[in-house]
Amino acid sequence: MNDKIAIIGLGYVGIPLAIEFGKKYKTIGYDLNKKRINELNQSIDNVSGIKQSEFEKSKKLVFTSKLSDLINCNIYIIAVPTPIDKNNNPDLNILFNATRDIATIISKNDIVIYESTVYPGCTEEDCVPILENKSKLKFNEDFYCGYSPERINPGDKDKTLTKIIKITSGSNKKTLEKVDNLYKSILEVDTYPVSSIKVAEAAKIIENCQRDINIAFVNELAILFSLLDIDSKEVLDAAGSKWNFLPFKPGLVGGHCIGVDPYYLINKAEKIGYKSKIISAGRKLNEYMPKYI
Repeated sequence: MNDKIAIIGLGYVGIPLAIEFGKKYKTIGYDLNKKRINELNQSIDNVSGIKQSEFEKSKKLVFTSKLSDLINCNIYIIAVPTPIDKNNNPDLNILFNATRDIATIISKNDIVIYESTVYPGCTEEDCVPILENKSKLKFNEDFYCGYSPERINPGDKDKTLTKIIKITSGSNKKTLEKVDNLYKSILEVDTYPVSSIKVAEAAKIIENCQRDINIAFVNELAILFSLLDIDSKEVLDAAGSKWNFLPFKPGLVGGHCIGVDPYYLINKAEKIGYKSKIISAGRKLNEYMPKYI
């Protein structure tokens, strides 16, 4: 275990990663927020609520806000936010800035792994050129990339990082093997390696698109049944008596992911000349629900 790992971004995705990797590998948690770093150095986590006892178990972990401290790492895991702007377009500024920073310190044979939610193709088409340009290194010859999408469920005390199957991918076969073994070493469950980075990116984003569409469907049913003077909860409970009926409930869609990620896929579709029908319709209906309520 000679790898030295840098976790870039210490939010609700990055901090559990840093804690788990820090139990087995020399790990540096990096974040631009100095207040956050000061708190973490005191074993205080006001984001994910990680207990002090977990910090104590992570004996190989240190925290910093200095980029130069990461220069001797050989694996860089980027776990920064990927929000949308006021026009519901992907806002990748934080991701690209993190990529530029890492590009200034990576060395030959290093691996850069992305965990942030993006549209299919973002890692290789958008991030890799930044890494090449800034580092002057050649992709898949001098450095390599992986993508292992985060599946953290904030606030869930049962499905924690080590108990969630992790999708893994790499820019070539050898890198996939390396990335897969790295995550396997900290998980209690198995990994799910896939053939390409694009597949991993797409798999992540449709997880939340699927939930958004299903919630939109039952939201529309709730509106319709209200007009028909039928109790929608009773209808859904009755339908739920069938073994293969999916148990979704009407309501508001919020949080970091479900109300954001579908716009990444909608935007990517538009760039290649396809206008989304079902995904965009689901988004519109769920955006309408606060007004309806």
